[in-house]
Amino acid sequence: MAPVFLSVVIPAYNEADRIGRTLEATCAYLRAQPYAAEIVVVSDGSRDRTCAVAEEFRKSFPDLQTIEYFPNRGKGYAVKTGMLAARGERVLFMDADYAVPIECVAEALRLLAAGNDVAIGSRGTAGAHVAARQTPLREFASRVYRALQNRWLKVAFADTQCGFKLYARRAVDELFPRQRLSSVIFDGELLFLAQRAGLRVAEFPVEWTHHPDSRLTYNLRKSLLIFWELFKVRWLHRFGR
Repeated sequence: MAPVFLSVVIPAYNEADRIGRTLEATCAYLRAQPYAAEIVVVSDGSRDRTCAVAEEFRKSFPDLQTIEYFPNRGKGYAVKTGMLAARGERVLFMDADYAVPIECVAEALRLLAAGNDVAIGSRGTAGAHVAARQTPLREFASRVYRALQNRWLKVAFADTQCGFKLYARRAVDELFPRQRLSSVIFDGELLFLAQRAGLRVAEFPVEWTHHPDSRLTYNLRKSLLIFWELFKVRWLHRFGR
């Protein structure tokens, strides 16, 4: 197979109603680029037509593959599955709701070309544009979580949960086989591992639009589980590499 420069991994759970828009925009952008690209859609135990909708785009974008499994395993598991299946020299994962437009990958690619190993989209750095915000309660919970995470994992990032991150091949091979968390906080674990491995991580501002019909729902039980998973990270990797 021909070498792939950029892989785009899209984890999806019951996204049949909106993944079409995401793939339409992403395919159009990638077709206009001078490099070879592929798309990997990972259906994480979806109970709707997510996989079938994605498959339709193979007619116009042959370098698209779908991966589907059951039952639902969590966003972290879906991202890991897609990242390990991707063939690109650069591998992006982006959310299926298209909260961040694919055009933002240009800045991430520039940062990797400058010598960074990972480029993470951020809503908290200068230059970011948030077109529609989350609810005040959700924003407050995010700030609390980020403060605890940065202190516990000894990382310092303005935004770790934005679903738009680009990894160099070296970083993919180094980090994702070691990822242990399957939940939504896998990002923090990967950044913890990246720092421990001496990889260079850069943040860049993105354009971001909050979609209120998020497939990620939260309640007291899930919130407690998230914090428990956070505190497990250092224990899971207590013996270093």
